Amino acid sequence: MSLLYKLSIPLFVLDQLTKLLILNNFELGDQKSIIPNCFNLVRVHNTGIAFGKFNDGDGSNIIFTTISLLAFLGILFFWIRGHFPGKLNQLAVSLITAGVAGNVTDRILHGYVVDFLDFYIGDMHWPSFNIADSCICIAAVLIFISAFTKESTNTQTEDK
Repeated sequence: MSLLYKLSIPLFVLDQLTKLLILNNFELGDQKSIIPNCFNLVRVHNTGIAFGKFNDGDGSNIIFTTISLLAFLGILFFWIRGHFPGKLNQLAVSLITAGVAGNVTDRILHGYVVDFLDFYIGDMHWPSFNIADSCICIAAVLIFISAFTKESTNTQTEDK
């Protein structure tokens, strides 16, 4: 459980602070080139899910807030019950917790998720994202990796 606090809380705070900086210094749609032909800071509002899918749909923010809160509660429930054995799974759950908490906080406070990291090379453009999204994506990769590794199941009880 300590990893959950030691990693999730600082990442959540970092996510919220960076979004606050964007909200206070950028107007919607603004962009600033940081690394030419590679990376911009932008201000995008996302009421949908990953990569802006279902953005601005009727009730999408309420639906995705509810789904996120249920997922968050489910993750915590299963964490407490010891269903995420091994360091990789514990790290992944800590990252998912930070990511879900960051984006749900946005949805509740603003009515949308603040995205601001904008990477591209030439015409190839990745959809804008934020630190919370990064946490969730990294967690997904870790869960995939952990599915192919054998870790001790007693690691979960040691970390409580």
